[in-house]
Order: sequence, then structure tokens, then C-alpha cells
Amino acid sequence: MDCEIDLGPGGIFRTVMESPEGEHFPMTGCYLELAPPGRLVWTNALGPGYRPVEAGNHGPCITACVSLLSEGSGTRYTSIAFHQDEAARRAHEAMGFQEGWGKALDQLVAVVRRLPPG
Repeated sequence: MDCEIDLGPGGIFRTVMESPEGEHFPMTGCYLELAPPGRLVWTNALGPGYRPVEAGNHGPCITACVSLLSEGSGTRYTSIAFHQDEAARRAHEAMGFQEGWGKALDQLVAVVRRLPPG
């Protein structure tokens, strides 16, 4: 996997994910909103600097909102994916994005559990 991040509104995110079979899935987009301490919104419908991207050049079009909110002694994680249309949602689902996001969350939890308290 490869990754480039400029974490701020209009900043780039670029990732290259690799399947177990070695197939690469590049995606580039931009951050739309960063609201500390716990809200991040991004899309691959736009490139860095809010510039339009070439259609069909990045997989299914998606805008995602991820939030982390303190709740009791823990944190509530919510992620919402908005797709261009039902066909794009089905295509993205067929690629395994729900399972992939679940694995990413599991990895995040493992990292947080290793952090020192406070």
C-alpha cells in the first residue's frame, strides 16, 4: 500500500491499496472538512484543491463522513458513505468496501489500545 495525505480542507489524499492477489487499486481525492476532534469528510469526486477529476478514472465516486465522538468511557465511531447513484454503491460494495472499512477500523482500534493512557 502507498499513501499521501495533506490533512486539511482541499488537501490531497492518495492511496494505493493492494488486494491479496496483488492487484492495485489507486484512489485520489481531497478532504472537504476536518473538524477536530472527531469529524473528517472526504471525496474522490474532487482532486486536491477541490479540482474536478476525470470521470471513470478512480473507481466508484464516493464522499465519506467519519466521526469519532466521546461516549461514556469509550468512543462512538460512525462512517457514512455517499455514492453517486445506486449502481456506484453496488459496484463499490462488490469491491468489498464494507469489509475493508471494517478491517481498517479493527486496525485503528489495535493502534489506540497500544497508546499510553491519557
